[in-house]
Amino acid sequence: MTQTMELAAQRRPISTEEDPRWSRMLARDPSADGVFWYSVATTGVYCRPSCPSRRANAANVTLHDTLETAQATGFRACKRCNPDGPSQAAENGALVAKACRIIEQSEAPPSLAELSDAVGLSPGYFHRLFKAATGLTPKDYATARRADRVRERLVQGQSVTATIYDAGFNSSGRFYEQAKNMLGMTPSRYRAGGADEEIRFAVGQTSLGAILVASSAKGVVAILIADEPEPLVRDLQDRFRNARLIGGDADYEQLVARVVGLIEAPKLGAELPLDVRGTAFQQRVWQALRAIPPGQTASYAEIARTIGAPKAVRAVAGACAANNHAVAIPCHRVVRSDGAISGYRWGVERKRRLIDLEHAA
Repeated sequence: MTQTMELAAQRRPISTEEDPRWSRMLARDPSADGVFWYSVATTGVYCRPSCPSRRANAANVTLHDTLETAQATGFRACKRCNPDGPSQAAENGALVAKACRIIEQSEAPPSLAELSDAVGLSPGYFHRLFKAATGLTPKDYATARRADRVRERLVQGQSVTATIYDAGFNSSGRFYEQAKNMLGMTPSRYRAGGADEEIRFAVGQTSLGAILVASSAKGVVAILIADEPEPLVRDLQDRFRNARLIGGDADYEQLVARVVGLIEAPKLGAELPLDVRGTAFQQRVWQALRAIPPGQTASYAEIARTIGAPKAVRAVAGACAANNHAVAIPCHRVVRSDGAISGYRWGVERKRRLIDLEHAA
């Protein structure tokens, strides 16, 4: 088909029922940029789907599968969305990535003014842009990176004093104020691989397979699922390599029964005391997951919007994958935007089974 014939085939009124691209244009979907372009006969311009300009009448719009066919109309490129160059989303992403590198390479967390000046944006706009892209404010991101640095240094066997210095804390008092939230235990205990920490655990059986429930003094620290008990116990030993693992007694097995009930009788529900250890972003995602009622689902994109980070969909999926509390933090209730069930740490079939059980209840 010649380019002229292609243009003729595309130049027709758009039906929202016929072409799903129209709804993506209405939503100004940035993920559609680079997938298709459109031109508007009445204004003589061609644009990318995310263009912020006022929407044209569908009868005046022509869809183009390639940038070349949009350019071949003889129309001019829109000055607002710059369809010939990188999208605004790509440019913003590059600026956020630059700011992340600055944070990661700085000994002490840089101020908002320093970061916004480095990327050439106003502090307010940069703050909103950074949070939308990463799911965290620049301050929270710096805190999370600092926590990663602390964990890395302590695991390597570095002294607590040296770790305080390397992580950029101004005082040991400030460090110890934040240490429990960062590590879930004292720095010296974390450095020793959880030495002297007592973890109680027990294994039960469910319709999904074997389940292991483990608790610290603070609350349930892990709920794991597998086909057989042995790999669950090995997983727990790897997680708390120097902690004292104590097999649960009859009282503790009552807690396991409550967890089993979350699976087999979800309508009953159960509030469990949890010891949740993760980054600030992960904890925000996990909190949002716990707000999804049994029998309902939400998409990764919806969760991202709920926590105020609409562009952090992949990071939300990563937080779901890092969840150590099966069922109690219901990452099984998160599905793709089209409703498809995928991406469950303990197996897609188990995820489907959990959703079916909750729907039935």
